[in-house]
Amino acid sequence: MTTPTDAPAALDDAAIDRRIDFHPDIQVMEADFSGLHFKDSATVNRVYDRLEARIGATGEDLWFFLVNLNGTRIDPAAWVAYSRRGRALNYAHSMGSVRFDASDETRRQIERAADTETFDPNLCLTRDAALERLAGFPSTRRKRVVRAPSHSAEEIAVRIRFDPDQAIMDVDFSDFTFHHRRDVDHVYDHIEARIRDTDRKWFFLVNLNGCQILPAAWVRYAHRGKRLNIAASLGSARYAAGSETEQDIRLRAQSEGFRPNIRNTRQEALDLIAEMRADLLHG
Repeated sequence: MTTPTDAPAALDDAAIDRRIDFHPDIQVMEADFSGLHFKDSATVNRVYDRLEARIGATGEDLWFFLVNLNGTRIDPAAWVAYSRRGRALNYAHSMGSVRFDASDETRRQIERAADTETFDPNLCLTRDAALERLAGFPSTRRKRVVRAPSHSAEEIAVRIRFDPDQAIMDVDFSDFTFHHRRDVDHVYDHIEARIRDTDRKWFFLVNLNGCQILPAAWVRYAHRGKRLNIAASLGSARYAAGSETEQDIRLRAQSEGFRPNIRNTRQEALDLIAEMRADLLHG
Protein backbone atom coordinates (compact mmCIF):
# COMPACT_ATOMS: atom_id res chain seq x y z
CA MET A 1 0.00 0.00 0.00
CA THR A 2 1.09 3.59 -0.61
CA THR A 3 0.88 6.70 1.56
CA PRO A 4 1.82 9.72 -0.60
CA THR A 5 -0.63 12.51 -1.29
CA ASP A 6 -1.77 12.15 -4.90
CA ALA A 7 -2.82 15.29 -6.76
CA PRO A 8 -6.12 14.67 -8.56
CA ALA A 9 -4.35 14.81 -11.93
CA ALA A 10 -2.22 11.82 -10.86
CA LEU A 11 -5.23 9.64 -10.10
CA ASP A 12 -4.97 7.34 -13.08
CA ASP A 13 -5.77 3.65 -12.77
CA ALA A 14 -2.21 2.74 -11.75
CA ALA A 15 -2.14 5.35 -8.97
CA ILE A 16 -5.47 4.18 -7.57
CA ASP A 17 -4.54 0.50 -7.93
CA ARG A 18 -1.53 1.07 -5.65
CA ARG A 19 -4.03 2.03 -2.99
CA ILE A 20 -6.16 -1.13 -3.29
CA ASP A 21 -5.18 -4.55 -1.90
CA PHE A 22 -7.13 -7.78 -1.60
CA HIS A 23 -6.43 -10.32 1.13
CA PRO A 24 -8.37 -13.42 0.01
CA ASP A 25 -7.37 -15.51 3.05
CA ILE A 26 -9.29 -13.16 5.37
CA GLN A 27 -11.75 -11.92 2.71
CA VAL A 28 -10.61 -8.29 3.13
CA MET A 29 -10.45 -5.49 0.56
CA GLU A 30 -8.08 -2.81 1.85
CA ALA A 31 -8.45 0.75 0.55
CA ASP A 32 -5.65 3.19 1.41
CA PHE A 33 -7.03 6.73 1.40
CA SER A 34 -4.13 8.04 3.51
CA GLY A 35 -3.02 11.51 2.48
CA LEU A 36 -5.64 11.55 -0.28
CA HIS A 37 -7.45 14.80 -0.98
CA PHE A 38 -11.02 14.42 -2.20
CA LYS A 39 -11.42 17.99 -3.39
CA ASP A 40 -14.57 17.51 -5.50
CA SER A 41 -17.09 14.93 -6.63
CA ALA A 42 -15.09 14.15 -9.79
CA THR A 43 -12.18 12.95 -7.64
CA VAL A 44 -14.53 10.86 -5.51
CA ASN A 45 -16.10 9.26 -8.55
CA ARG A 46 -12.72 8.53 -10.13
CA VAL A 47 -11.62 6.60 -7.04
CA TYR A 48 -14.88 4.77 -6.49
CA ASP A 49 -15.23 3.81 -10.16
CA ARG A 50 -11.88 2.06 -9.85
CA LEU A 51 -12.80 0.40 -6.56
CA GLU A 52 -15.95 -1.02 -8.15
CA ALA A 53 -14.00 -2.24 -11.19
CA ARG A 54 -11.34 -3.93 -9.06
CA ILE A 55 -13.93 -5.66 -6.89
CA GLY A 56 -15.76 -6.83 -10.01
CA ALA A 57 -12.52 -8.26 -11.43
CA THR A 58 -12.06 -10.52 -8.37
CA GLY A 59 -15.18 -12.52 -9.20
CA GLU A 60 -16.28 -12.22 -5.56
CA ASP A 61 -19.20 -9.93 -4.77
CA LEU A 62 -18.61 -9.64 -1.03
CA TRP A 63 -15.60 -8.46 0.98
CA PHE A 64 -14.84 -6.99 4.37
CA PHE A 65 -13.66 -3.38 3.89
CA LEU A 66 -10.58 -2.05 5.68
CA VAL A 67 -10.10 1.68 5.02
CA ASN A 68 -7.06 3.79 5.97
CA LEU A 69 -8.16 7.39 6.52
CA ASN A 70 -4.90 8.74 7.96
CA GLY A 71 -4.59 12.32 6.74
CA THR A 72 -7.52 12.01 4.34
CA ARG A 73 -9.12 15.31 3.33
CA ILE A 74 -12.74 15.46 2.18
CA ASP A 75 -13.73 18.96 1.09
CA PRO A 76 -17.36 20.11 1.47
CA ALA A 77 -17.73 20.07 -2.33
CA ALA A 78 -16.90 16.34 -2.31
CA TRP A 79 -18.84 15.20 0.73
CA VAL A 80 -22.20 14.40 -0.90
CA ALA A 81 -20.54 12.27 -3.59
CA TYR A 82 -18.23 10.63 -1.02
CA SER A 83 -21.17 9.69 1.18
CA ARG A 84 -23.35 8.54 -1.70
CA ARG A 85 -20.72 6.45 -3.48
CA GLY A 86 -19.43 4.95 -0.24
CA ARG A 87 -22.94 3.96 0.83
CA ALA A 88 -23.63 2.37 -2.57
CA LEU A 89 -20.34 0.43 -2.54
CA ASN A 90 -21.00 -0.86 0.96
CA TYR A 91 -24.54 -1.86 0.08
CA ALA A 92 -23.40 -3.85 -2.95
CA HIS A 93 -20.15 -5.42 -1.79
CA SER A 94 -19.41 -5.07 1.94
CA MET A 95 -19.84 -7.67 4.67
CA GLY A 96 -18.67 -5.05 7.16
CA SER A 97 -16.46 -1.96 7.07
CA VAL A 98 -13.88 -0.66 9.54
CA ARG A 99 -11.89 2.56 9.18
CA PHE A 100 -8.68 3.43 11.00
CA ASP A 101 -6.23 6.26 11.78
CA ALA A 102 -8.74 8.98 10.95
CA SER A 103 -7.41 12.47 11.61
CA ASP A 104 -9.34 14.49 14.15
CA GLU A 105 -10.98 16.57 11.43
CA THR A 106 -11.96 13.60 9.26
CA ARG A 107 -13.05 11.62 12.33
CA ARG A 108 -15.41 14.40 13.40
CA GLN A 109 -16.76 14.73 9.86
CA ILE A 110 -17.50 11.02 9.56
CA GLU A 111 -19.00 10.81 13.04
CA ARG A 112 -21.30 13.75 12.24
CA ALA A 113 -22.38 11.98 9.04
CA ALA A 114 -22.97 8.77 11.00
CA ASP A 115 -25.27 10.64 13.36
CA THR A 116 -27.36 12.08 10.52
CA GLU A 117 -27.27 9.12 8.12
CA THR A 118 -27.63 6.34 10.71
CA PHE A 119 -24.62 4.13 10.13
CA ASP A 120 -21.84 2.83 12.38
CA PRO A 121 -18.59 4.60 11.44
CA ASN A 122 -16.49 1.80 13.00
CA LEU A 123 -13.42 3.98 13.55
CA CYS A 124 -10.27 2.50 15.10
CA LEU A 125 -6.94 4.09 15.98
CA THR A 126 -4.72 1.45 14.36
CA ARG A 127 -4.76 -0.99 11.46
CA ASP A 128 -4.28 -3.94 13.83
CA ALA A 129 -7.28 -2.87 15.89
CA ALA A 130 -9.35 -2.51 12.72
CA LEU A 131 -8.34 -5.97 11.52
CA GLU A 132 -9.19 -7.41 14.93
CA ARG A 133 -12.64 -5.85 14.75
CA LEU A 134 -13.18 -7.18 11.21
CA ALA A 135 -12.18 -10.66 12.39
CA GLY A 136 -15.23 -10.64 14.64
CA PHE A 137 -17.66 -10.05 11.76
CA PRO A 138 -19.41 -13.09 10.26
CA SER A 139 -18.79 -13.88 6.60
CA THR A 140 -21.97 -13.90 4.52
CA ARG A 141 -20.41 -15.26 1.35
CA ARG A 142 -22.25 -18.10 -0.30
CA LYS A 143 -21.31 -20.49 -3.04
CA ARG A 144 -21.08 -18.59 -6.31
CA VAL A 145 -24.23 -18.83 -8.36
CA VAL A 146 -25.00 -18.03 -11.97
CA ARG A 147 -27.67 -15.36 -11.85
CA ALA A 148 -30.68 -15.58 -14.11
CA PRO A 149 -31.90 -12.41 -15.83
CA SER A 150 -34.62 -10.60 -13.92
CA HIS A 151 -36.54 -9.69 -17.11
CA SER A 152 -37.74 -11.79 -20.01
CA ALA A 153 -36.62 -11.25 -23.58
CA GLU A 154 -40.23 -10.37 -24.47
CA GLU A 155 -40.35 -7.66 -21.79
CA ILE A 156 -37.14 -6.11 -23.12
CA ALA A 157 -38.22 -6.33 -26.77
CA VAL A 158 -41.32 -4.17 -26.31
CA ARG A 159 -39.22 -1.46 -24.67
CA ILE A 160 -37.08 -0.90 -27.78
CA ARG A 161 -38.56 0.95 -30.77
CA PHE A 162 -36.96 2.40 -33.90
CA ASP A 163 -38.09 5.48 -35.83
CA PRO A 164 -36.24 5.28 -39.19
CA ASP A 165 -37.53 8.67 -40.37
CA GLN A 166 -36.03 10.48 -37.37
CA ALA A 167 -33.11 8.03 -36.96
CA ILE A 168 -34.11 7.56 -33.30
CA MET A 169 -33.88 4.41 -31.21
CA ASP A 170 -36.40 4.89 -28.40
CA VAL A 171 -35.45 2.96 -25.25
CA ASP A 172 -38.02 2.74 -22.44
CA PHE A 173 -36.33 1.95 -19.11
CA SER A 174 -39.18 3.51 -17.12
CA ASP A 175 -39.94 1.59 -13.88
CA PHE A 176 -37.26 -0.92 -14.88
CA THR A 177 -34.67 -2.28 -12.43
CA PHE A 178 -31.17 -3.48 -13.23
CA HIS A 179 -30.46 -5.69 -10.24
CA HIS A 180 -27.00 -6.97 -11.22
CA ARG A 181 -24.56 -7.25 -14.12
CA ARG A 182 -26.47 -10.21 -15.60
CA ASP A 183 -29.49 -7.94 -16.11
CA VAL A 184 -27.28 -5.37 -17.82
CA ASP A 185 -25.75 -7.90 -20.21
CA HIS A 186 -29.15 -9.41 -21.01
CA VAL A 187 -30.58 -6.00 -21.97
CA TYR A 188 -27.57 -4.72 -23.88
CA ASP A 189 -27.07 -8.00 -25.77
CA HIS A 190 -30.65 -7.59 -27.01
CA ILE A 191 -30.18 -3.93 -27.95
CA GLU A 192 -26.93 -4.61 -29.79
CA ALA A 193 -28.50 -7.46 -31.76
CA ARG A 194 -31.44 -5.25 -32.78
CA ILE A 195 -29.12 -2.46 -33.91
CA ARG A 196 -26.95 -4.86 -35.91
CA ASP A 197 -30.07 -5.94 -37.82
CA THR A 198 -30.65 -2.32 -38.87
CA ASP A 199 -27.07 -1.91 -40.14
CA ARG A 200 -26.95 1.81 -39.23
CA LYS A 201 -26.35 4.25 -36.38
CA TRP A 202 -29.10 5.95 -34.36
CA PHE A 203 -29.80 8.80 -31.99
CA PHE A 204 -30.57 7.22 -28.61
CA LEU A 205 -33.62 8.52 -26.70
CA VAL A 206 -33.74 6.92 -23.23
CA ASN A 207 -36.62 7.13 -20.77
CA LEU A 208 -35.22 6.78 -17.23
CA ASN A 209 -38.36 7.74 -15.28
CA GLY A 210 -38.52 5.38 -12.30
CA CYS A 211 -35.51 3.39 -13.54
CA GLN A 212 -33.28 1.87 -10.86
CA ILE A 213 -29.68 0.81 -11.45
CA LEU A 214 -28.67 -0.98 -8.26
CA PRO A 215 -25.06 -0.77 -7.04
CA ALA A 216 -24.24 -4.32 -8.17
CA ALA A 217 -25.17 -3.35 -11.75
CA TRP A 218 -23.52 0.06 -12.08
CA VAL A 219 -20.03 -0.87 -13.28
CA ARG A 220 -21.37 -3.12 -16.01
CA TYR A 221 -24.08 -0.60 -16.97
CA ALA A 222 -21.48 2.13 -17.46
CA HIS A 223 -19.21 -0.18 -19.46
CA ARG A 224 -21.89 -1.54 -21.79
CA GLY A 225 -23.48 1.88 -22.28
CA LYS A 226 -20.17 3.51 -23.22
CA ARG A 227 -19.34 0.67 -25.63
CA LEU A 228 -22.73 0.88 -27.33
CA ASN A 229 -22.53 4.67 -27.69
CA ILE A 230 -19.11 4.47 -29.33
CA ALA A 231 -20.22 1.76 -31.74
CA ALA A 232 -23.72 2.81 -32.73
CA SER A 233 -24.82 6.22 -31.45
CA LEU A 234 -25.16 9.49 -33.33
CA GLY A 235 -25.89 11.11 -29.96
CA SER A 236 -27.77 10.25 -26.77
CA ALA A 237 -30.45 12.09 -24.81
CA ARG A 238 -31.95 10.82 -21.57
CA TYR A 239 -34.91 12.09 -19.62
CA ALA A 240 -36.06 11.60 -16.06
CA ALA A 241 -37.92 13.79 -13.60
CA GLY A 242 -35.50 14.19 -10.69
CA SER A 243 -34.84 10.49 -10.10
CA GLU A 244 -32.13 8.85 -8.01
CA THR A 245 -30.79 7.33 -11.21
CA GLU A 246 -30.45 10.79 -12.74
CA GLN A 247 -28.35 11.94 -9.78
CA ASP A 248 -26.13 8.86 -10.04
CA ILE A 249 -25.61 9.34 -13.78
CA ARG A 250 -24.67 12.97 -13.28
CA LEU A 251 -22.18 12.00 -10.59
CA ARG A 252 -20.57 9.23 -12.62
CA ALA A 253 -20.40 11.35 -15.76
CA GLN A 254 -17.85 13.54 -13.97
CA SER A 255 -15.29 10.74 -13.92
CA GLU A 256 -16.35 8.74 -16.97
CA GLY A 257 -15.77 11.68 -19.31
CA PHE A 258 -19.18 11.90 -20.99
CA ARG A 259 -22.03 14.39 -21.02
CA PRO A 260 -25.01 13.04 -19.11
CA ASN A 261 -27.45 14.82 -21.49
CA ILE A 262 -30.37 14.39 -19.10
CA ARG A 263 -33.51 16.47 -19.43
CA ASN A 264 -36.69 16.58 -17.36
CA THR A 265 -39.15 15.67 -20.13
CA ARG A 266 -39.33 13.65 -23.31
CA GLN A 267 -39.91 16.76 -25.40
CA GLU A 268 -36.82 18.44 -23.96
CA ALA A 269 -34.79 15.32 -24.82
CA LEU A 270 -36.22 15.34 -28.37
CA ASP A 271 -35.26 19.01 -28.68
CA LEU A 272 -31.72 18.09 -27.68
CA ILE A 273 -31.61 15.40 -30.36
CA ALA A 274 -32.79 17.97 -32.89
CA GLU A 275 -29.84 20.15 -31.89
CA MET A 276 -27.47 17.20 -32.27
CA ARG A 277 -28.89 16.42 -35.71
CA ALA A 278 -28.42 20.05 -36.81
CA ASP A 279 -24.82 20.02 -35.54
CA LEU A 280 -24.09 16.86 -37.56
CA LEU A 281 -25.65 18.31 -40.72
CA HIS A 282 -23.55 21.46 -40.39
CA GLY A 283 -20.36 19.61 -39.60
